[in-house]
Amino acid sequence: MTPLEIKLNAYQTLGLCVFVLLCGRFIVNKVGFLKKFCIPAPVVGGLIFAIVNLIGYEAGAFMFTLGMDFKDLFMILFFTTIGFSASVEVLKKGGIGVVIFLIISAVLCIIQDAVGAGIASAMGQNPLLGLCAGSVSMTGGHATSAAYGPVMEQAGLQGATTIAVAAATFGLISGSLIGGPTAAGLISKYDLHPKAESNGESAGDLEALTGKVEPISSRNFCDAFFQIAIAIGIGNVVSLLINKTGFTVPAYIGSMLIAVLMRNIFKSDSGKAFATRPQEIAVLGDIGLQIFLAEALCDLKLWQLAAMALPLLVILLTQCVLMFVYARFVTFRIMGKDYEAAVLAAGHCGFGMGATPNGMANMDAVTSKYGPAPRAYFILPIVGGMFIDFFNAIIITAFINFVA
Repeated sequence: MTPLEIKLNAYQTLGLCVFVLLCGRFIVNKVGFLKKFCIPAPVVGGLIFAIVNLIGYEAGAFMFTLGMDFKDLFMILFFTTIGFSASVEVLKKGGIGVVIFLIISAVLCIIQDAVGAGIASAMGQNPLLGLCAGSVSMTGGHATSAAYGPVMEQAGLQGATTIAVAAATFGLISGSLIGGPTAAGLISKYDLHPKAESNGESAGDLEALTGKVEPISSRNFCDAFFQIAIAIGIGNVVSLLINKTGFTVPAYIGSMLIAVLMRNIFKSDSGKAFATRPQEIAVLGDIGLQIFLAEALCDLKLWQLAAMALPLLVILLTQCVLMFVYARFVTFRIMGKDYEAAVLAAGHCGFGMGATPNGMANMDAVTSKYGPAPRAYFILPIVGGMFIDFFNAIIITAFINFVA
C-alpha cells in the first residue's frame, strides 16, 4: 500500500520544525533521564516526529515530505559562528594546557575515524559508514552529524544523515555513562585529591578569560548578523573554489574560515568600527543550531537504518571502549596524572562521545563528590566550545576525500 504523501514547503517546514523543537524542550524539562544526559531538545522533538513518520510509512498510511530549502542556511549560520569563536587571543590566554588538550582531542578525532572506517571495511561495508560513527558523531555530536550526513550521501552512503544522528544519540548517552566511572577509578587507584589552593572556586568562567562582557544590545545584534552575513557570502565563494580543486568540502567550510579571519583581524575588544560581537554571534549561532537540528531530525528516514544496524552497533561499541582507554591512558597521563587530569578525563569521555555540555556534566558529577578542579573547568569548555569543531571539520573532510 502506497502511503499518502504529505508535502510541506520550506516555510511550512520551518514552522513545523520550530513547533517540534518547542515540544522537545517541554519533554526534556519533564523527563529527568533526558535532562540528566543533556539530550538536546531539537533531537528529542525531531526523533519523535521521525518515529511518527516511520510508523505512518511502515503502515502505508502517510509519509511527510519536508521542504529543506532553509536547512543549509541555518547550518552554515551556526558553523560560521563557530569560526567567530576561534580567537587566537583566547587560545594564548588559555595557556599550554589548552593547547595540549586541543592536540589530544584532535588526535582522538583521527583515531575515531580510522577505527570506524577500518571496522566498516572489515565487515564489508562502505567505509563512510565508519566515518558516520567516527568523529562525525562522536566528537562532533548531532550538529556535525546533520551537517556531514548529506555530504556522505552525495559520496555514496545512503541514509548517512540518519546513521550519523543515531550514532550521535548513542554517543551522548554512553559518553555520559562512562565518564564518572573512568575518573572514579583513576582517583581511587592513584589516591588523588584536589589541590588545597582550589578553595572550591571554578576557573571555568570564560568571561574572566575573554575580558569584560558588554550588555547585549539591538545594535550589536545587527552588527553580529551583518558580520555573519558577510562571512557567509565571501565564504561561499571560498567553498566553491576549494571544490573546484576536486577536494570535497561541506558548504560551511569557507564561511567558517572567513569567520576565523574576521574574528582575529577585527578583535572584539579592539574598539574598531568593525569589531566582532562574540556574545551576540553566539546567540545567533544557538538559534541557527537549534532550527538546523530540528529540520535535520524531522527529515530523518529511519527505515534506512535496518540494513546497517549490526555493523553500526559493532562500531559504536568499539568507540566506547576506545574512548575509555584513550581517556584513561592518554588524556589522564598527558594532562598530568593528577586529580585535575582525572576530572578532565571524565569530561573528555562526555565531550569526545557527545558534546561539551555532557563533558561538563561528567565533571560536575565527579567534583561534587571529590572536590573542585578549576583547571579542568577552564580547559574543557575552551577546547570543546571554541576550537575542536574547527579542527574536526578539517579531519573529517580529509577522511571523506580519502575513503570516498
